[in-house]
Amino acid sequence: MAAALARSSGRLMIPNATTSSAHHRYRSCWLSMNGCGGAGGSDKAVGICETRTLASVSAPELAVPQLKLAVSVLEANPPQSDSGIIRLQVPIRQRADALEWLQAQSQHQVLPRCFFSSRGQSLDLTSLSLVGNGGGLASTAKADGDEQELVSVAGVGSAVFFQGSCPFALQDWQSIKRFLCKDCHLIRAYGAMRFDARTVVAPEWEDFGSFYFIVPQVEFDQLQESSMLALTIAWDNNLLWTWQKAMDELKATLQQISSCFGRLRKLDPKTAIISFQHFPSKGSWDISVKRALEIINGRESELVKVVLARCSKYIIDTTMDPLVLLASLKAESQNAYQFYIQPPGAPAFIGNTPEQLFHRKCFHVTSEALAGTRARGVTKAEDLQIGQDLLFSPKDNIEFVIVRESIRRKLQIICDEVHIEPSKALRKLPRIQHLSAQLSGRLRDEDSEFDILTSLHPSPAVCGLPTEEARRFIKENEMFDRGMYAGPVGWFGGRESEFAVGIRSALVKNGVSILVFAGAGIVEGTIPSLEWEELELKESQFTKLFQYQNPMVCHQKAKSTTSTAN
Repeated sequence: MAAALARSSGRLMIPNATTSSAHHRYRSCWLSMNGCGGAGGSDKAVGICETRTLASVSAPELAVPQLKLAVSVLEANPPQSDSGIIRLQVPIRQRADALEWLQAQSQHQVLPRCFFSSRGQSLDLTSLSLVGNGGGLASTAKADGDEQELVSVAGVGSAVFFQGSCPFALQDWQSIKRFLCKDCHLIRAYGAMRFDARTVVAPEWEDFGSFYFIVPQVEFDQLQESSMLALTIAWDNNLLWTWQKAMDELKATLQQISSCFGRLRKLDPKTAIISFQHFPSKGSWDISVKRALEIINGRESELVKVVLARCSKYIIDTTMDPLVLLASLKAESQNAYQFYIQPPGAPAFIGNTPEQLFHRKCFHVTSEALAGTRARGVTKAEDLQIGQDLLFSPKDNIEFVIVRESIRRKLQIICDEVHIEPSKALRKLPRIQHLSAQLSGRLRDEDSEFDILTSLHPSPAVCGLPTEEARRFIKENEMFDRGMYAGPVGWFGGRESEFAVGIRSALVKNGVSILVFAGAGIVEGTIPSLEWEELELKESQFTKLFQYQNPMVCHQKAKSTTSTAN
């Protein structure tokens, strides 16, 4: 391997180029204020929360001068409040790609960046019953008077960020909600949380903390038929972030924003993998799976399912921009959320996840169960046969029912009523198909994202059942830090929120290494070698983008898939 892996506290950790310390771990602090800093000591809403819509323009490059002028006017007439958040937005009468815009800003590595795209409102479900709801960014935005669905969002800089080293708590959620309001529904905090914030943080994940959210300073919104460019300024004297500091940082960020952007850049198809290494190895995987099955099949434990994961480190032959890799994954984003989160100067967490954790709008909440995996068929007939095998597989049905019924029980705690429709269906993705169920309910309390989030995460789809026993087995047996992999990834808004599950994901540096994550559910009847093949299938959305530099590496890859432990 080009870079060795160090073991710390029983887990494999990839060394950073620089050593982090508690003093400078959160490098983004000087760029804006940490809304979870605690100095304010209040969960009271900020004094001002406004959205100001400026005159529309015909093209994206005309929006930046319009915003600069609005900033000058705002600076000359500052609001008389100790705290607040203001969004300035310019509708663009042209549909432009949010990811193309973000790529044009890629030279600004010191600024945090984020991207989220909708999964779409109609899912490709082959069902035993009727089709349920889809899921996406869900909100509508007014563009030149018309209500349009928000397709994707790209952000640069942070008007306010929220980060901590302890597990995400009620106080942290309240700190975020202070800066959000129902009347300004496009002011949102985008980010992610660790799968398990109680475990040791590996160096490659340190810049994320246990959770990391930002309200972008500069944001590009891609709508169905048009676009929007927006600026957001936030301040709070109690958090030692004054109006003038916030204004100075906003102007500095705005000066760096490129108003022109070209075509979407994708990976060179000749980009090659030099070497790779799986953690765990195939032999260690088989041992862990068999150990899990012994507990599941035994009488001394209540464990019925545990999800074990693999981290694969790939070394490639050229320096790679994670945004270029994300663009190359777009073909795989059908029926999936696409996301990108990068704290300043840190690796980028990216992925295409098919799994919704929850979507909440007013009193209505939706979630879904996703379990069981098969490849897609080459022909329609083969695809149909593979799907039928999955639908009627006893082993996969056990895994699926565990996930669905666990989510149903958790929703019943916070909802007056829960509906499941369809109760079992096939979710077909470009390379993979899963068993799926759509769940919905009416919340007892409209303002309950924290309860929803802490109830549903981690689900049996990424952890197991019972949760604490599965979590303990993962902690004791996995050889790496999951970080944000399999954790909640999404956004909080004033009147709605949505989170996906951070699977089908990777951690990418602006260098030559990529950490790709995949997991598989272990239940009664699991065959270790088949689950290893499932990991390969799930990782293939990344690995198919590369060539192998020499036949030996390709042979090594094939051998890792087919070999068995002694």
